[in-house]
Amino acid sequence: MTTTRVEPAAPVAQTLYRWRWPALFVILAVEIMDLLDALVTTVAGPSIQASLGGTESLVQWLGAGYTLAMAVGLLTGGRLGDIFGRKRMFIIGAAGFVVASLLCAIAQSPEILVTARVLQGLFGAVMLPQGLGLIKEMFPPKEMGAAFGAFGPVMGISAVGGPILAGWLVDADFFGTGWRMIFLINLPIGIAALVAAVKFLPATKTTHATKLDLPGVLLFSAASAMLVYPLVQGRELGWPAWTYLLLAGSAVVFGLFAWYETRKHRAGGEPLIVPSLFRKRAFTGGLVAGLAFFSGMIGFGLVFTLYIQLGLGYSPLKAGLAGTPQALGMIIGFVAANAGLMERFGRKLMHAGLLIMGAGVAIFGYILDTQGIGVTPWQLAPGLAVVGFGMGLLMSPFFNTVLAGVEPNETGSASGALTSIQQLGGALGIAILGTIFFNQLARGFGNAMNTVLWVEGGLLALTFAAVFLLPKQPLPEEH
Repeated sequence: MTTTRVEPAAPVAQTLYRWRWPALFVILAVEIMDLLDALVTTVAGPSIQASLGGTESLVQWLGAGYTLAMAVGLLTGGRLGDIFGRKRMFIIGAAGFVVASLLCAIAQSPEILVTARVLQGLFGAVMLPQGLGLIKEMFPPKEMGAAFGAFGPVMGISAVGGPILAGWLVDADFFGTGWRMIFLINLPIGIAALVAAVKFLPATKTTHATKLDLPGVLLFSAASAMLVYPLVQGRELGWPAWTYLLLAGSAVVFGLFAWYETRKHRAGGEPLIVPSLFRKRAFTGGLVAGLAFFSGMIGFGLVFTLYIQLGLGYSPLKAGLAGTPQALGMIIGFVAANAGLMERFGRKLMHAGLLIMGAGVAIFGYILDTQGIGVTPWQLAPGLAVVGFGMGLLMSPFFNTVLAGVEPNETGSASGALTSIQQLGGALGIAILGTIFFNQLARGFGNAMNTVLWVEGGLLALTFAAVFLLPKQPLPEEH
């Protein structure tokens, strides 16, 4: 995804924007909404299925629909802000996200709920890129680090608090709403953010605005849907021939997408992804590593929650609390990586993180084998904490390390593509690991979980190999 320069309106360009800190809180508020909504259905999924009915794939679609829509939408979300103004698109995205949340809360069927989740993902993809662009416009260079630094604690608090909040809301059953409250809570947050956005966000005007690459978006969307849909639904349908045809066809359509983007670039147009990136070892390695890692990370999160709720009988709140050690470990890993380890060890830190994650997965599997269905959250905690710590060590330098291997004029396109791959990886992980888990349930929950752990180990090994393709040092912060 290429980016264009956006000229701020006069109050922002000529003077230090006076409302920049209140505006930052508005941006962080919607960031929290997105992070929470990416996590809450993992914990609430079994309760939602019990309430609405539907097949086992409903639990997968609640997460995959959101992340897949986000992956597709992010390719154009930032460009919409370039063309129509960041404040305007931020407000449209936030308003749509709130309406979609309401539709989720009042859904009376699995189909309506999944559709509403897709809408949430699409509007989130319009909303989120604008916030990052606005921060760059509002803050002077000396305050930029502090502004972007606020995202770290927000991500950490959301990672820890999101599953716990979801479990608490489902168990508390406020006003008889049950799981619906996990979506209703977005309404007061979103409405307050919208009112504040109108007052505090600066209006911007665009220059040299680019056109949307709609054919590219349609090709990427079709290829992604053709890949994810049969992986989620194929097991329940008995894997008919058309599911295999869709999987094969997705590769063809991805190839057609690459051909179209190359042709558009040669014709002087602005494609979603600059074709020259695919000739960069760092970028292709980053795509493979990101796809494998985030598939394993998000897919494992879903399967873990299903296992402890359906297999071990944990309540939603207990399930949310059981995952806390992993989130805390991830925060510690982030802090450690940013305290000098990233600059000192570079790419080696990512390899260390993956090895630590592998050790955590092994510890987790050993505890499950020895303790069986009587395992307690305290017994699960060490393995999960080690997995989380390794995640933090890898994720902190990942994007900057990949971007260090591309040209400065390709950074915008590369970062947009990597963010989309992160979301697509999440959808694939939910589809693949969720399907493997449900497929193995006939042999018992323990066997199903062990199979998933072996697949998780394979994805970590693939990520480990792909990281060798990345530059040895990440992009300097001042770049």
